[in-house]
Amino acid sequence: MISALNRLVDHVEKHLTEELDLDGLARKLGTTEYHLRRMFSSLAGMPLSEYVRRRRMTVAAADVVSGDDDLLSIAVRHGYGSTEAFGRAFRAVHGAGPSEVRRDGGPLRTQPQLRFRLTVEGSTPMDTRIVDRPAFRLVGHAVRVPLIYEGVNPHIQRHVTSIPQEEHLRLKAMSNTEPAGILQVSDDLDADAAEGTELTYLHGVAVTGDTPPPHGLDAIEVPAGTWAIFRSSGPYPSTLQQTWAATATEWFPSNRWRLRPGPSIVAVLERAEDFSTATCELWLPVEPT
Repeated sequence: MISALNRLVDHVEKHLTEELDLDGLARKLGTTEYHLRRMFSSLAGMPLSEYVRRRRMTVAAADVVSGDDDLLSIAVRHGYGSTEAFGRAFRAVHGAGPSEVRRDGGPLRTQPQLRFRLTVEGSTPMDTRIVDRPAFRLVGHAVRVPLIYEGVNPHIQRHVTSIPQEEHLRLKAMSNTEPAGILQVSDDLDADAAEGTELTYLHGVAVTGDTPPPHGLDAIEVPAGTWAIFRSSGPYPSTLQQTWAATATEWFPSNRWRLRPGPSIVAVLERAEDFSTATCELWLPVEPT
């Protein structure tokens, strides 16, 4: 995975002014565009699309400052059809427009070329199991929320607290297959997984594929496939979020599995009464590389 990401960075650098054929590159690297984007975002701390934009504007800044070409020629060279579109992208990165930078010589914010390196980590073994599951259905109450990586997501918190206690009990009674119990489901997440982008959050349970969806509940159909299940225990939600991050930084680079499209599921096995600590299972859809 580290090698694949570095080849991706090299590919971006060679084709900065072109439309990236990421799907074709992913096939050459023996992976998928979805997995490549998710791993890049997790390890680089920014979406691939944002990195490409920053690198393009870093290189374009040298052309702007040199003053050898007019701004339209520079815009077209870097893949923009107008000076207006180029100016918006330039300002978003540098905090000033091309004309201002050409006049004043700055300000400029440089995005260095990334290089991924393997570091020796993982001194704490990850409690993981791999299971194959037939198709099943997730049912419950869904809402669109922004992605937040650290701390409690207040949008999800408001959604869950708005569900009456008797409805929580009704949902729990419906659960008839793994993962068992009340589940926290994230679906329809953009492959770049940028913080602030929207996802579908479902508070519900898993039922067998032949269980009819109950009236009035949202449903997510989950096809048959393989799942990697990561167990975590400790302060909530920080320990769970650290486990989620470690799947990208440690587990996937060390194992012959990759993410496949599908929902991410958290099952809370045990928890303190005030939810300050919890033992959880994180279910991620995977496939062999």
